[in-house]
Amino acid sequence: MRIDSHQHFWKYNSDDYPWISDAHEVLKRDFLPEHLSPLLKAANLNGCVAVQAMQQLSETDFLLQLAENDSSIVGVVGWVPFCDANVEAHIARYAENSKTVGFRHIIQDEPDDQFMLRSDFNDGIRLLTRYALCYDLLIFERHLPQSIVFVDKHPELSIIVDHIAKPRIRKNEFDHNWAKIIRQLSKRDQVSCKLSGLVTEVRDADWNTELLQPYFDTVLEAFGPKRLLFGSDWPVSLLRSEYETWLRVVSDLIAPLSVSEQEAILGGNATRIYLKEASK
Repeated sequence: MRIDSHQHFWKYNSDDYPWISDAHEVLKRDFLPEHLSPLLKAANLNGCVAVQAMQQLSETDFLLQLAENDSSIVGVVGWVPFCDANVEAHIARYAENSKTVGFRHIIQDEPDDQFMLRSDFNDGIRLLTRYALCYDLLIFERHLPQSIVFVDKHPELSIIVDHIAKPRIRKNEFDHNWAKIIRQLSKRDQVSCKLSGLVTEVRDADWNTELLQPYFDTVLEAFGPKRLLFGSDWPVSLLRSEYETWLRVVSDLIAPLSVSEQEAILGGNATRIYLKEASK
C-alpha cells in the first residue's frame, strides 16, 4: 500500500482551533475526507493516517467516526489525557477500534519544555505498549535533548517523530544542532521519522528541493529507508505547498534509492509500523 502517514481533518471553528490565526486564512474552512479523496487518487495513494489536531477526546471520536465511514482512512492517531490517573480507561476503549493505531500529545505547545518528562505523563505513555499502540512525537528542535531521555524511558514503545522534529530551515544556515541530536535519537531502534511538515518550517519566504536536501540527507543517513515515512501534513502544508507538489518533492528526494526502499518510505513502513502488517 502507498500511504500518506500524516494528515488532518477538521470542521473549522475558531474556538477549537485557536492556533489557526489570521495568517493562516487558507486553513479557515472544513477539511474532510471528501476533500482529500481526489488528492489521494491523483497521487496514486491507497490511504492515509488521520492525526489529531485538537486535544479533546471528541477529536479522537470524530476521527474514528470518519474512519468508520471512509475506508481510505486506514488508521487514526488520536489524543487521550495522558496525565489523567484514569487514562487507561480511555486507551482501552479506543484500542477496541481496529482503526486506532496510536496517540499524540501536542508537546510543542506546552509552556514547559520539560513537559514530556513529567512522571504522570510517562505513566500514561507507558500504557500504550500494553495495547500495541504507537506514539507520535510532536516537538520542536529545542525539545530533542529531553526527547532522548523520554524515548529511553519507553524502550518497547514504537515512537514516530513528526515533521523530522521541526528544525529551523533557513537559506545558507543549516541547523547543525538539530542534525547532531536527531542522529543521537535515531540510534534508538524503536524510533521512526516522518518526512512531513518540512516546508512549513522554512523561515524564508520561499523554498525549493535544494534547500530541503541536506535535511533529508541527514534523516536518511540517521534512520535509513526502513524507518522513514512519507506524510503530507495536509491541510497545514497548504500554507506553503499544494499536496501534489510536496509528494513530487519527496519522490525526487528518494529517487536515488532502490525501488523497494522508495516503496517502504511511501507506504511499506507505515503499513508495518502503524498497521502491524509486514511490508512487501
